[in-house]
Amino acid sequence: MSTDHRPDEDLRYPPQDLGSYALLADGERGALVGPRGEICWLCAPRWHDEAVFAALIGGGGLYAVTPAEAFVPGGAYEDGSLIWRSRWVTRSGIIECRDALALPGETGRLVLLRRIVAREGPARVRVVLHPVAAYGREQMREVRRGPAGEWQARLGGLALRWSGAEDARPAGGDGDRFALELDLAAGQQRDLVLELSREPLRTPAVEPERAWAATERAWASAVPALTDTVAVRDARQSYALLRGMTSADGGMVAAATTSLPERAEEGRNYDYRYVWIRDQAYAGQAVAASAPGPLLDDAVRFTTARLHTDGPGLSPAYTVTGHPVPDQHPLDLPGYPGGYDRIGNHVNRQFQLDCFGEALLLFAAAAEHGRLDDDGWAAARIAADTVRRRWREADAGIWELGNRDWTHSRLICAAGLRRIAGAAPRGPSARDWSALANAILTDTEKRALHPDGHWQRSPDDPSLDAALLLPPLRGLLPADDPRTRATLSACTAHLTDGFFAYRFRHDDRPLSKAEGAFLLCGFVIALGEHQQGNELDAYRWFERNRDACGAPGLYAEEYDVAQRRLLGNLPQAFVHALLLEASARLARPEATTPAGPRAPKTAP
Repeated sequence: MSTDHRPDEDLRYPPQDLGSYALLADGERGALVGPRGEICWLCAPRWHDEAVFAALIGGGGLYAVTPAEAFVPGGAYEDGSLIWRSRWVTRSGIIECRDALALPGETGRLVLLRRIVAREGPARVRVVLHPVAAYGREQMREVRRGPAGEWQARLGGLALRWSGAEDARPAGGDGDRFALELDLAAGQQRDLVLELSREPLRTPAVEPERAWAATERAWASAVPALTDTVAVRDARQSYALLRGMTSADGGMVAAATTSLPERAEEGRNYDYRYVWIRDQAYAGQAVAASAPGPLLDDAVRFTTARLHTDGPGLSPAYTVTGHPVPDQHPLDLPGYPGGYDRIGNHVNRQFQLDCFGEALLLFAAAAEHGRLDDDGWAAARIAADTVRRRWREADAGIWELGNRDWTHSRLICAAGLRRIAGAAPRGPSARDWSALANAILTDTEKRALHPDGHWQRSPDDPSLDAALLLPPLRGLLPADDPRTRATLSACTAHLTDGFFAYRFRHDDRPLSKAEGAFLLCGFVIALGEHQQGNELDAYRWFERNRDACGAPGLYAEEYDVAQRRLLGNLPQAFVHALLLEASARLARPEATTPAGPRAPKTAP
């Protein structure tokens, strides 16, 4: 059955600028919360499953807690967690709504906690619960009262229970949603608990106080202090974000959403609710650099399992359950403004050589901290052997383009081989891996070193690519190697604008006309300048890109510099990973050859 889009809902809760959304996550799924207290995106029961709140992309379905009078919105995360507090200043006082997906998260059942508080003065609040399964195609059915007065229903293949809202009333022409108006005196609060489960909900409803206390304890134990980093609060927030996007199976999704456009009306809309091996490795590297622990182990565990299962046929991405990513196809929804909707991803048909190099780098980082077990070493041998057999093949590369002999893919594999050889016990494997790294590097230098001394994108493409800054950071070449310095200098001269970086030049247009600044690349340059001993420039790059977030502190993949807007799916985990890594590495000396500060040139 199609969603009945009602004008009042469409007008009250239209999509907002991406910078205004916060994320709730428990490792198994995530929800976006807007400035009017509207949860407009949630897939259940897991990241890649169908959405039950899809208003963000025009599918209908939301869960809103909104002041009934004029208000000014605000909000913030509780430090080191994904517990979000919306805060609204009204004419009558101040209202807060504390939101979280309860931890520890369960794979087949979610618990969404909302606590409404009249912080100062009285509070009048409107609550709307309108879940719609299958991205807006299936309304609630079998709506009934439970034994304690709570609301129960079926929603697609899920059981629904909503407690704390016994005085709500069914609304809509078919009673397919609930409405509730609350009047709270100063200091009063109301707890609402929404449960969605694959299995029937036969146990008593969740007790809010216990659920909140368990969630607080879980976040406190999951996120380390990180006091030896720069920008400690942001570093901890990024760590919390990575934890919230990592499932019980160890896989970390690239982003919580699908179909949010990277460029309006240009067809660049993708589904990122899957685990990219590369992104997983970036997160593992960041955790290894800051606070090696369970999140590093998770990354290793997921990547190890995929290599043991698929070997040389390792896919670039998987679902959090380790299954293949479904084929890309449209949903026939209006989509987020400027884009259109699609789910699945064509990455499932690609070979990306660099994934094997990134896996080796991840394993090496774990081994350096004594956290790589026998299964991990066996997976490292599988990855290294695959590089040996396949490094001369064309691949789609880090940016998932057409198959070519991408320079970055080969150099990052050489870096991975060199690093795992250094972490391995002395023996034939370490010698063979080092020799293979040298052979790849020598061949790549012959074919893809530009006459100006910097690395070029591929043997048949002399242009620059910011991804080529990564291999030296991963130990392939020393900081004072001429190729390292030349590539950093060329990229900052030609792929940057005002301490924002772009991946590569698409065509003759100014950089910002082709795409947004790529925030991962900005943090990579910060690390590159730090490696060179250019601490002033390193901090300039770090701070400029650290500021390119929304009000809740979340980063998307790209940033529109002119409009100061986030672009693409939200939040993008690898940006948070690179922020975390940079915040750890900039806090300690790493470079040995100072080169003096250098400001980036403005792009033509």
